[in-house]
Amino acid sequence: MKGIAILGAGESGVGAAMLAKKNGYDVFVSDGGKISGNRKNMLDEAGISYEEGQHTQERILDQGEIIKSPGIPFTNAIVSAAIEQGIPVIDELEFAYGFSKGKVIAITGTNGKTTTTLLTYHLMKKSGLDVGMGGNVGKSWASQLVDEDHDWWVLEVSSFQIDGFKTLKPKIAVLTNITPDHLDRYEYKLENYIHSKLNLLKQMDGDDDFIYFREDQNIWKGLNELVIQPKVHEVSLEKIVKDGSFFNGSEVKVNFNDHMVSIPESEMALKGDHNMLNVMCAVNAALLAGANEEAVKTGLADFKNAPHRMEKVGEINGVVFVNDSKGTNVDATVYALSAFKEPLIWIAGGVDKGNDYEVTIPEVRGHVKALICLGKDNEKLKAAFEGVIPEIMETQEITEAVKWGLEKGEMGDVVLLSPACASFDLFKNYEDRGDQFREAVIKLKS
Repeated sequence: MKGIAILGAGESGVGAAMLAKKNGYDVFVSDGGKISGNRKNMLDEAGISYEEGQHTQERILDQGEIIKSPGIPFTNAIVSAAIEQGIPVIDELEFAYGFSKGKVIAITGTNGKTTTTLLTYHLMKKSGLDVGMGGNVGKSWASQLVDEDHDWWVLEVSSFQIDGFKTLKPKIAVLTNITPDHLDRYEYKLENYIHSKLNLLKQMDGDDDFIYFREDQNIWKGLNELVIQPKVHEVSLEKIVKDGSFFNGSEVKVNFNDHMVSIPESEMALKGDHNMLNVMCAVNAALLAGANEEAVKTGLADFKNAPHRMEKVGEINGVVFVNDSKGTNVDATVYALSAFKEPLIWIAGGVDKGNDYEVTIPEVRGHVKALICLGKDNEKLKAAFEGVIPEIMETQEITEAVKWGLEKGEMGDVVLLSPACASFDLFKNYEDRGDQFREAVIKLKS
């Protein structure tokens, strides 16, 4: 019996364990932290052995193959030892790929990949295609393959996951953008991060399709060093492109099969230039997969985005509260700020990841009435916007931030939570931050 060790007992790790067990592997799961009670029950019921609070190196390296959590770097001692010994170290998605007959749409990018993944899946479902969704969205791909396969799989993939790919070959790859992020994982070299993203293309050939944002200079830096095999489809905010998409400020135009599909922004649920990039990527991918135009237009009108991504959570006395807690880096927050023409009260702050706030100034100046800093250390944030934003306040209580937002807001204003920072100083994660924001708004409204 072939042995496999799984490092990390989160959603992807346990999913991989269940799929491996079903396919006759001797499975051992190891988590350096605590494993949740629910996941322990799943492992017990499947007869899978596991450990928590430690990694027993000898037992792990004895298994012959390792699936690691994307969050564990290749510099980890056990992972390094495995590679030295010639033991394959892969990602859950790479493992799952071997057990699916479906075609893959793999979507990556620093910002926008979750919205693009959800929208692509939605448009394909609207068209009646047999499609599933996985990766960083919802249930792990591996756990779903325990019970069912689909003709198509739409996968949100991070650079960390791509680093663990060996054979995974997307039929369609989407790259929304590349901006500096996670550089601590890539020796603080942007070029290493760019290469990681573009490694998504390494197995693709001339029968496949690649969709990317034409005006992204970092994508071009990477493409200039590669020979691109798949057919290329650009999405643009500047010009009409052949076999791609263009947003002219009021409507999306898609050149597809020598036919122009035009869709007004006014008829879509998503708004703003950054979301039009997501729309163009998703529409191109869905049409290439066989979706029909009418279903695509209907799907764009009734799409509901995931929580914590530009989510309207309430309105009090004409002041609208928007939860963009997923905006954990500066570029994501720039997109959020630019999506509104209304005056803003901006709630930001948390764990700074080496942020350069200079890029936000054009969207902030004359647009943001007040900045509410929500974090343990707000000095850098306050210094960046002193003299730019008329009023700057700080708190470590989200209920107080919401209350101040209402006090500072007038009818027609928007209170926007878009932190530009990680959440771990005051919250468990960005979801916890967004949930507490939503609850505070609901409480204040009642």
